[in-house]
Amino acid sequence: MDEEASRPSVSVVVPVFNEAENLEDLHAQVSAALEASGRSFELVLVDDGSSDGTREGLLALAARDARVRPVLLRRNFGQTAAFSAGFDHSRGDVVVTSDGDLQNDPADIPALVERLEAEDLDMVCGWRRNRQDPLSKRVPSFFANRLISWATGVKLHDYGCSLKAMRGDVARGLRLYGEMHRFIPAVASWSGVTLAEVPVNHRPRIRGRSKYGIGRTSRVLLDLFTVKFLASYGTRPAHLFGLLGLASGVSGLLLLGYLAGLKLFLDEAIGGRPLLLLGALLFLTGVILVCFGLLGELLVRTWYESQGKAIYAVRERRPSSADGRRPPR
Repeated sequence: MDEEASRPSVSVVVPVFNEAENLEDLHAQVSAALEASGRSFELVLVDDGSSDGTREGLLALAARDARVRPVLLRRNFGQTAAFSAGFDHSRGDVVVTSDGDLQNDPADIPALVERLEAEDLDMVCGWRRNRQDPLSKRVPSFFANRLISWATGVKLHDYGCSLKAMRGDVARGLRLYGEMHRFIPAVASWSGVTLAEVPVNHRPRIRGRSKYGIGRTSRVLLDLFTVKFLASYGTRPAHLFGLLGLASGVSGLLLLGYLAGLKLFLDEAIGGRPLLLLGALLFLTGVILVCFGLLGELLVRTWYESQGKAIYAVRERRPSSADGRRPPR
């Protein structure tokens, strides 16, 4: 059987960390949901360095069901790295992401995939409208979602919901770092993807312990700055540093010019004036920022050209007569 024929329709990517108690139910519920939809699928379970028997449970599932594809990481790299590993090992035309704690309901997966295909979208994101989490999680999440929507320009109610469906080429083209798994819609938007958001069921955790805490907030904010910078200036850093440098440098020159006029025409002493130090500081800061911008441009060009990366993304290329084929009638 060739690879194209054996490729599943849907790849469900689930990172798991110390979720041994939930593996059997997760496998059973995902299998029931997708078997009922009539779609072929694979379940890519990424063990993120678990220490509670999760690895052994994944291998046992894979031995019983060939649709289970375990990916065993050497240590705990974090959820972003686990998602990235799952994307790289997925084969489906559609990739669905979910958490391993069973708070996301696998029964929602077919609806997300159908919406994706019916409206020819690139991504469909889940929205936990009735979220079953304590107030200590919901309140920070409420403000974080609005901050991320404002900063990235991608308006979503629930960036933290892991339940998403996306085109396989979109998922496998993502490059994620830090805590950027929650910014997947924003990162994908750099390529001009079309997306939608649909309400999904959310359930309380009944087994295991939550891996999330308030300590992640600072890391998420730093990653938000990174996402905002890369989205706006990732291919043109000189436009940011250059504009700031020009503003600072021109301000410094104006102050120095004013002081020079006082010295030359009015013969006033300027050596002890704070404006002299401020003008010199602003001018030098402007020079440094412009140089940063130029260095950034060199780094960006080296990054793209050395790896053959394109600064654009093609959604679809239709054949023409120039390709040696007949154009469609």
